[in-house]
Amino acid sequence: MRTNILFLLCVASPEGLNSIIIFINQKNACSYIYLPMRLEEALKTTNFANETHKATLNLIYTTYWLRSHFTGAMKDHGITMEQFNVLRILKGKHPEQMCVKDIGSRMIEKSSNVPRIIDKLILKELVERGQSAEDKRETLVRLTDKGVALLQEANAALEVSTKGILGLTEDDATQLNMLLEKMRKVD
Repeated sequence: MRTNILFLLCVASPEGLNSIIIFINQKNACSYIYLPMRLEEALKTTNFANETHKATLNLIYTTYWLRSHFTGAMKDHGITMEQFNVLRILKGKHPEQMCVKDIGSRMIEKSSNVPRIIDKLILKELVERGQSAEDKRETLVRLTDKGVALLQEANAALEVSTKGILGLTEDDATQLNMLLEKMRKVD
């Protein structure tokens, strides 16, 4: 049985109170997640029905917090998170083409308007659009060399951004992934 110790450290700074969640695993390896503030301060409430309710809100809050950091990293490269996701999906099949429907099924944000995102990527010359030889109604998309290069730069920026804010060890990331996947087993 894995035993992990979790600490919440609050640090006062000129910007206000900040939180650092510290994990210590059974090998005494320490990692942390830096949060700008405690959930109670961010939401300005201590009224949670129970710890599960608080954890749910904490996940939602942290998701938006991460997205904000990642959006900033992508903005420096002139793309949105959704455009980055399309480029990432296409890179998985590169140099082959993919149909729009398959791209849509792999999107992180399922409600994304994939054809509109592809149109914007075409204008930036990051992808090219074509038709299927088998079915003329099917639209195929592939990465351009410019798209591959930008994706490499954006991936590097995202990695730096991620390392700068998460501070998780591989063991911690594995445990976090298991917990998140456990939550989604209901679907």
